[in-house]
Amino acid sequence: MVFFHVTDARYLDDYRVEISFSDGKQGVADLKDVLKGPIFAPLKEKSLFAALAVDKELETIAWPNGADLAPEYLYYQAFKNEPALQEQFERWGYLT
Repeated sequence: MVFFHVTDARYLDDYRVEISFSDGKQGVADLKDVLKGPIFAPLKEKSLFAALAVDKELETIAWPNGADLAPEYLYYQAFKNEPALQEQFERWGYLT
C-alpha cells in the first residue's frame, strides 16, 4: 500500500482546500460534507475552517480545535473523479 502525506495546503473558499501530496500531485478537496459530529461541526464556521494548517507531525491538515483528516481521505476527496484512481479508492474502501 502506498502511503500519502500532505506536504502543503491552503484554504481557497467555502470549504475547499488546495492540497499538495507527497507523490507530487496537487488537487482541490471540497470538505463540506465531512463537517459532522462533535469535532468537525465547529468547522462549519468558515473562519475556523480557514485556520487549517499542515501538521508536520501528523503529515495532514489539522485545525485549531484538534480536528484532522487522514491524508488518504483527503487524497480521495481531491482526486475522486480521476478514472485511473478508482481501483485504488475501491481498495481503500471509499467506493462501494
